[in-house]
Amino acid sequence: MASTNDLKNGMVLNLDGQLWSVVNFQHVKPGKGGAFVRTTLKHVISGKVVDRTFNAGTKVDTATVDRRQMTYLYNDGTDYVFMDGETFEQLELSGALVGDAAGFLLENTEVQIGMHEGTALYVELPTTVELVVQHTDPGLQGDRSTGGTKPAILETGAEIQVPLFLSTGAKIKVDTRDGRYLGRA
Repeated sequence: MASTNDLKNGMVLNLDGQLWSVVNFQHVKPGKGGAFVRTTLKHVISGKVVDRTFNAGTKVDTATVDRRQMTYLYNDGTDYVFMDGETFEQLELSGALVGDAAGFLLENTEVQIGMHEGTALYVELPTTVELVVQHTDPGLQGDRSTGGTKPAILETGAEIQVPLFLSTGAKIKVDTRDGRYLGRA
């Protein structure tokens, strides 16, 4: 248990049996009435973001989430298999839990997996990954005042927008948070 006065960004709270991560908090002392803490919370599993207000000094239940460094090994059809580098223990996670991260996972990619009481909560990829463009149509230059983009399929099967000058076989950097093209690798 912790007090709302002790909240920090990134802290995980157990509210009504669900895990919420503190994204932002603000301690407010109005001229009239008691102080309160205004928070922005993100659901650890679904990613839903809500605003919640607590009275100052209220006790909240904190949860312990261990972030473990693991290596992605392979996909066996429906599940993704990861290995802990220290214990060599293998962990199978469903495609639903891996989510959009699956589009940027290559074998031997180092990831962070959030664990709570032996249950995996989320998979966090590195911010950027280097991938090869598997297929893209040739870019046609035309009359445009800004750089155009075209769809490209990466070696993992993900489809992103890339500049017209890129061709099949190019190695590029991709932002895993939103699937944006960052530049050539």
